[in-house]
Amino acid sequence: MALKTENDAEAAARRFSQSVEKDPGRLGGEPVFRGTRVPVKSLFDHLGAGDSLEIFLDDFPGVTREQVQAVVEMAGLHLLEKVQNR
Repeated sequence: MALKTENDAEAAARRFSQSVEKDPGRLGGEPVFRGTRVPVKSLFDHLGAGDSLEIFLDDFPGVTREQVQAVVEMAGLHLLEKVQNR
């Protein structure tokens, strides 16, 4: 089962790296959705404010649903890892 989890984590990391980029010349190096100037943090700001994913995607049409799914998946894996390592 650990192997499956490791493979899942590797696949999630690959999807994440295809969806997010950091460039010191763009927004001071803040992580953004690849091909946009939309900070990843804005997704969590919207969700934290109670906005739906649809509202976020409507507000930022350059961001794809797949990019958002990759970010949320990686955030979930990171959170689970933190909880399991307590």
